[in-house]
Amino acid sequence: MGTEARAGRRQLLVFTSVVLSSLALGRGAVYTSEPDVRVPEDKPAKLSCSYSGFSNPRVEWKFAHGDITSLVCYKNKITVPPSKPTVHIPSSATIGSRAVLTCSEKDGSPPSEYYWFKDGVPMPSDPKGNRAFSNSSYSLNKKTGELVFDPVSAWDTGKYTCEARNGYGMPMRSEAVRMEAAELNVGGIVAAVLVTLILLGFLILGIWFAYRRGYFDRTKKGTSSKKVIYSQPAARSEGEFRQTSSFLV
Repeated sequence: MGTEARAGRRQLLVFTSVVLSSLALGRGAVYTSEPDVRVPEDKPAKLSCSYSGFSNPRVEWKFAHGDITSLVCYKNKITVPPSKPTVHIPSSATIGSRAVLTCSEKDGSPPSEYYWFKDGVPMPSDPKGNRAFSNSSYSLNKKTGELVFDPVSAWDTGKYTCEARNGYGMPMRSEAVRMEAAELNVGGIVAAVLVTLILLGFLILGIWFAYRRGYFDRTKKGTSSKKVIYSQPAARSEGEFRQTSSFLV
């Protein structure tokens, strides 16, 4: 079997296979035709090995760097350790409401599972089964990284961190973010309602005052149409000139 990897800037340019030529393990044997593979940086590298005599083998590729050995490939899939997760945590949440905290990272292969900590203490899956968290009501999903408080309680104030693990490499933890659980600001709501009512009262008073001063009547008079008065001509003798009719606008 073989696997293909890409040489990166943080990796050695010399890949050494983790199996020895004709290494006998019981009745089975693992061997490779290329113990050392040299490739240019940022170019694909193909590693190959063969085995025989195993009924149900677990095949792994590992990368050794000094005293550190990490898994590179398992079940024909390249493994990558998790990166530092990104969290979205509200700075404040109203007591009695629903709050959702999220955690994710994109580099881990296989996908990471997520674990939450409050003030540095691991949060159990079932808060009611743990005395330290029995006053809180939440649910957490290790697969999606969601931590949902429903409802938020005063006890939920604290610093939260998330840790990503996938079994390969070191677990990675996010920065701590503080969430404050606050009471609903009833006084602020009442004050806003009172200010609105006062402004509405001034508006009504202004309309009434303008009406009392006759502002609306003058507006109607100014826009009314002009009247035309027609005067009948007076009787006149023959040869006498007089104005025969008049109009008054």
